Amino acid sequence: MVRVGRREFVKAGAAAGTAAATGGATAAAQGGTAGAGPAIAPGGRPVVVSSANGHRHRNGGPRTCVEEAFQRIVGGDDVLDALIAGVAIVELDPEDDSVGFGGLPNADGVVQLDASVMHGPKRRAGAVAALEGVRTPSQVARAVMEYTDHHLIVGKGAQDFARNVGFKVEADLNTTNSRAKWLEWKRRTDPGHFPSPEAREEYRRKVTLEMMREGLIDPHHCWGTINCNGVSARGDVCGVTTTSGLSFKIPGRVGDSPILGAGLWVDGEVGVAGSTGRGEANLFSLASRLIVEELRRGRHPKDAGMEALKRIRENTVEKRLLTEKGLPDFYVTFYVLDRSGRYAGVDLYGTWHGKPRQFAVATENGPQILPVESLLGEGPPAR
Repeated sequence: MVRVGRREFVKAGAAAGTAAATGGATAAAQGGTAGAGPAIAPGGRPVVVSSANGHRHRNGGPRTCVEEAFQRIVGGDDVLDALIAGVAIVELDPEDDSVGFGGLPNADGVVQLDASVMHGPKRRAGAVAALEGVRTPSQVARAVMEYTDHHLIVGKGAQDFARNVGFKVEADLNTTNSRAKWLEWKRRTDPGHFPSPEAREEYRRKVTLEMMREGLIDPHHCWGTINCNGVSARGDVCGVTTTSGLSFKIPGRVGDSPILGAGLWVDGEVGVAGSTGRGEANLFSLASRLIVEELRRGRHPKDAGMEALKRIRENTVEKRLLTEKGLPDFYVTFYVLDRSGRYAGVDLYGTWHGKPRQFAVATENGPQILPVESLLGEGPPAR
């Protein structure tokens, strides 16, 4: 691993890059307008963009996910290797209960993990879903990409594959924190004994929201995930998404994260998009692929992401998924990066349960957490 200090971190990015972004710049400040001309340049500046937990957790080490990934990219590492090294910090951190080790389990108390990776220059991909017992599903997804002719391996097959290629398989990935939260959720939901599956599911949803209000579950982690995307100075684009999925989900449920075109899509000639939030909403429109195709048409990452959010809003018609105002009662966030290094973080809402929606980025100016651009303004308050 190449070790780079803060001074070299900045100088390396600046030397490799084109025009520097201003500190704290949002996507809009980068000149994003629909039809603003080609977004695709033959190379540009190194950039790493991720969900906000990519710059919140260090797991006792010196760097966060985006810091680690950016340092490795400017040091000459393969972009996908750099991103996977970055997300591993979060996957292995027991304090983040939305990803990897200590992720919130399914309804039976079992941690099931999903991940996908895509390598733009190689035009290859790999993914795993409902994987049990391996703390770093993103690394298993890369192994699927490297060692097999397949894009997706699931369930026991994914665990057997991981074991066979050398990953340690553990009996239980719960931590004291994740197990305690599941036990509390189980205690509140099991006494109901409802006569219909519909009523039981509604009660489970009610209990989850109740635990959010009480601060037992982070509202940002109910659908928690980490997506991390990067581009090098020469324009190599890659991406990774990894998650423990929806908190207390039906066993075997798989969301958008490991599905190519939904939780992640990379086109090495154009750019990358990935997501966090309600996976089912994203799956219905394969929104990450839609975003990258909008980049291909020359749209700025912000405008491309907004197009996908509009589709999600239009496709959300079930009453149970709507607020009193008739708007989606969930969040979906996209992290978008084109080959020239322009980026955006966009969300249905700018706040969720009163907390700001944010994303992380690392450029030649260092790492930052920035507010998302929102389609619908403030989200519903805690209830």
